Amino acid sequence: MRLWNEWWKWCKPLRGACARQRTFLWMVVVLAAFCAREDLWGVTSFVRALGLQAACYGPLLDFFHSPALDVDKLTRLWCALVLNLHPGLLMCNGRRVLVGDGIKIGKAGKKMPGVKRLHQSSESNTKPKFILGHSCQAVAILAKGLSSVAALPLAGRIHEGLVFSNRDQRTLLDKMVQLLQSLAIETPYYFVADAYYASRKIALPLLRLGHHLITRVRNNAVGYERAPAPEIRKQGRPKLYGDKIPVKTLFEDDNAMQALQSPVYDEKGVELRVHARDLLWKPVGILVRFVAVIHPKRGRIVLMTTDLTLEPIDIIRLYGYRFKIELSFKSALHVVGAFLYHFWMKSMDPIAKKAKDQYLHRKSDQYREAVKRKFAAYHRFIQLGLVAQGIMLAIATTVPDLVWASFGSWLRTIRPGIAPSEAVVAIALKNSLPHFLADSSPAPDIAKFIQQNMDLQTAKAKAMAA
Repeated sequence: MRLWNEWWKWCKPLRGACARQRTFLWMVVVLAAFCAREDLWGVTSFVRALGLQAACYGPLLDFFHSPALDVDKLTRLWCALVLNLHPGLLMCNGRRVLVGDGIKIGKAGKKMPGVKRLHQSSESNTKPKFILGHSCQAVAILAKGLSSVAALPLAGRIHEGLVFSNRDQRTLLDKMVQLLQSLAIETPYYFVADAYYASRKIALPLLRLGHHLITRVRNNAVGYERAPAPEIRKQGRPKLYGDKIPVKTLFEDDNAMQALQSPVYDEKGVELRVHARDLLWKPVGILVRFVAVIHPKRGRIVLMTTDLTLEPIDIIRLYGYRFKIELSFKSALHVVGAFLYHFWMKSMDPIAKKAKDQYLHRKSDQYREAVKRKFAAYHRFIQLGLVAQGIMLAIATTVPDLVWASFGSWLRTIRPGIAPSEAVVAIALKNSLPHFLADSSPAPDIAKFIQQNMDLQTAKAKAMAA
């Protein structure tokens, strides 16, 4: 019961995202099903997870397509809840740490808006080079639990596939900045991302809002020394950029290299060779800090940050946590199923095998509104899935003892000092679900709503079979 009390503590403040109480009831049903379902077969798995009547399938579909749930307001409420309620958010230099990345989700539906042919650049043999699917971008915040760090999801959106106006020139970088701004986080933070996001389109908007970027740069990146002040002032603007310094030459200065113990998680006794240098970076026109790192096993890498007060060891440590969002994506796909929606649009023109962006500026208003409605349903599903995953991670990092007390199963290795995974939390929540629906439920209205929609005959048959 105490485990579901913690779960309800994270759900209750999200009521403001719903226009009506009944919408909130269905939203809590969906969040509970995300956390307790055994399979990932679309909305039907929600019905099975809570033992609902078959007649609930239609209302659940209507819920995802309903404008009564404001997904942008839900995102802001969820971010504010995490910032105010989670006691273990990772801090560095008085700033919280956000991580961001993109993910491509395969979708085979020929009548799904936004599906296009996507290229996957990966060294894994299990991933095909090209897929049909949705291209999403997501943002998470780093949170500590026991001795581990997890990427707690904040928001995710589909950022490719649809073009409503041929005058829309926004890129994925522009849309990532808009996603960060939609979180309405006013306190300063570091945004950690891979080399794709080492761009002025990311750095300048963050700097204007008082935030900083930490990223990797490509080996062909260049910096510049400050131009020396002229002895005699001439007409025109003074020269700003001096000598050109390719960042890969930072590895060649052995005298400037310093030895540091690796601050990356799970690395002990590993010595790095580091060279940090502040240079002008033309994309932003200001001094940034480049850090050339030589790892004895992983090779060479050049990191960059717009914060000149950040020490090289902290830059390496924070960038090492960037991979946590990859683990978060893995759990979102295979444990929570946050991206596994199957909503088709009956009146849509079927897409081709090599589909590109779908341009809608010449379509009728009715067709465009139908596409927007379907796209909004995808975003509600994704955001609710990420919120459910975030709730499970929040429980795992704040009250791990309650999770293990309700786990009721067996693992070959339970590592002390490591917070339980989303899969462990999901099993614990499923095992204690009957207590949540009991008379002493922390949310009696929710418990009563679920009980009224349960298929009691099927539940009794399962109980007798068990």
